[in-house]
Amino acid sequence: MRFLPALLGVVLLLPQDRDPDLPPPPDPLYETRDRHDPNGIGKFYLGREIAHVMGAAAIPWLERPERESEEQPAKLMAALDLKETDVVADVGAGSGYYTFRIAPKVPKGRVLAVDIQAKMLDTLKKKAAELKITNVETVLGTEKDPKLPEKGVDLVLMVDVYHEFAYPYEMMVAIRKSLKPGGRVVFVEFRKEDPKVPIKEVHKMSEAQIKKEMEVVALKWDKTVGTLPWQHVAVFRR
Repeated sequence: MRFLPALLGVVLLLPQDRDPDLPPPPDPLYETRDRHDPNGIGKFYLGREIAHVMGAAAIPWLERPERESEEQPAKLMAALDLKETDVVADVGAGSGYYTFRIAPKVPKGRVLAVDIQAKMLDTLKKKAAELKITNVETVLGTEKDPKLPEKGVDLVLMVDVYHEFAYPYEMMVAIRKSLKPGGRVVFVEFRKEDPKVPIKEVHKMSEAQIKKEMEVVALKWDKTVGTLPWQHVAVFRR
């Protein structure tokens, strides 16, 4: 004979940290393939191969002078539409290329510079001290958790980093929890749709793929800004 759990005195509870607005996660969540792009890790998420993480040895490339003309960061800063009181999380901050462009725009707010590599954050801290910037805080995250305050962030920015997340589903669930009401998540990714963008394929993302991956974590597409030479600026809200 079958009984409902309630009749047996059993109460079924969702985990306390489970957001009831989230749909069930993809099944399988990840897959691995023996045959894959050598620039990827062989792990796939919703059909996309995850790229290798760029290490601290790449700091000179991140800070290269040519980046000014290739990526035109001033246009991205304008597209972010920051308020002076905003709390901004620069996730995958690296050496702080964008952290130090954001900080002056939020003089009454702060920038949380998040990375999983201590060497990156050490470089960033040193530069912040040299520049005497006081509204930047470094946060050592993990592959599954950026360690952001719950409902404490107005904007999460990820520049050329999301495609390297080893656990994109877990990271985005955690990032979603960090957003204040009306908070935004901004992805800046090299356009996979454009073969002329001179970046390795696993380090590119299509707009359709970004939307597909955000749908499973209940983040809604707001707009895509197309003013940058090589990159999408895709904006989502909770």
